[in-house]
Amino acid sequence: MQVLVLYYSKGGNTKKLAETVARGVESAGASALLRNTDQVTKDDFLNSGGIIAGSPVYFGIMAWELKKVFDEFVGTRKKMENKVGAAFTTGGHPTGGKETTIMSILQCMLIYGMVIVGDPMSASGHYGVACVGQPDQSAEDDGFKLGARVAELCKKL
Repeated sequence: MQVLVLYYSKGGNTKKLAETVARGVESAGASALLRNTDQVTKDDFLNSGGIIAGSPVYFGIMAWELKKVFDEFVGTRKKMENKVGAAFTTGGHPTGGKETTIMSILQCMLIYGMVIVGDPMSASGHYGVACVGQPDQSAEDDGFKLGARVAELCKKL
């Protein structure tokens, strides 16, 4: 089972969190396919049982580089139904739009027909993983748990 960990990162913080999420996927016995928005292909989407997508906060929503992927791959939409989807984000301020950014990613996944999950109760138990600046140990722990949760659910579905 393959899980796509898709991200856009300008300064490196979102990439670091993506790498932690991918380690969580691998810990649950799935294969993590780590791709930034410049590398991802339609086949990466189609061949994955789940997608965990991450973006820095840009005006309270995902960066256009990630939105562009969802827009360009819309032709795969009907083939994405019932795959697992989750999200993560990094921001520059404690109240600077992290939850709305996660929701903007999850909205795309809902339109793709995906089964949406947040991070597990052993993490924060909310919409997904978020942190301010570089991921601290707590964010890395939560990201790892999110990756593992998605991988486990992909195997069940």
